[in-house]
Amino acid sequence: MRRRITRDRLDQSLSKLAAEVTDPRVGLYGPDTLAWHVTREAALFLGAGRAALLQLAHPYVAYAVADHSVTLTDPLARFRSTFRRIFRMTFGDLEEATTAARTVHGVHERICGTIREAAGPFEAGHTYQANDVDAQVWVLATLWDTTIRVFERVVRPLSQEEKERFYAEGRRTAMLFGLEDELPATHEGFQSYVETMLESDTLTVTRPAAEIGRFILQPENLLGRVVRADYGVLTANLLPERLARGFALDRGGDRGRARSERVLDLAKATFPRLPDRLRFLPAYIDGMRRLEGHTGRDRVGEILNAVYLGRGPTSGA
Repeated sequence: MRRRITRDRLDQSLSKLAAEVTDPRVGLYGPDTLAWHVTREAALFLGAGRAALLQLAHPYVAYAVADHSVTLTDPLARFRSTFRRIFRMTFGDLEEATTAARTVHGVHERICGTIREAAGPFEAGHTYQANDVDAQVWVLATLWDTTIRVFERVVRPLSQEEKERFYAEGRRTAMLFGLEDELPATHEGFQSYVETMLESDTLTVTRPAAEIGRFILQPENLLGRVVRADYGVLTANLLPERLARGFALDRGGDRGRARSERVLDLAKATFPRLPDRLRFLPAYIDGMRRLEGHTGRDRVGEILNAVYLGRGPTSGA
């Protein structure tokens, strides 16, 4: 029987989290944590396509997005919203983080529908709901797994102890979704879970997943065509082969793998040498400004945030 995250369950989780946080102004983490050290890197957006498509490969996510969002008129809207809220949870103060959590749950609480085709273990006519426990765990897992993979490839390797610490810190983010008790106890266990999911027919590219996937990687202008030609190949090579094939992505064989490696090599050579303002996410800069006592608008950050997320400051809806 499928389980869902109720409002009572979320409220209990948020109350427990609030009791753990020693300084609400700092928020869940702070500058001394691996959560900030790792997720502040703008280069992580190289894996955004991978994370988005892995989420869409879950039929609950694909049908929820297709039936209840503007994704086909604004292809990146849902995923921009996801990243924006995750950044607010990670780098915001406690009030920002819990407000984002309640907003996400409230939106998801209204989303349910029917899977209109046989998809892996789900029969045609199966009812989905966005606050499904297993689907929510998978969405969170795609973000964590992609973050570690891209960080290690572009910034630096993490020791096993650092991976375990990063994962243990991430428990607080899971609490914002009411998922603390649903996670494997260790990072090693988490990796086993991810590998099992990647091989499982639970991840099946449905018709709406394939359609939305095409829109997500669709070039919008000449510059976009130049950049996304490489980005599409990179995304395909970051995905398991069967899922890349399901999304009709061409990995390009040996040439495609070499092309993907060149993109990652260029990022590794470039991003660590950038000024902090360009290297790190605007949400991280906002968090540091808050802790340093700065007030007022950060117009440069707003511009950079629009570059990364498409519109508005990090505090936007």
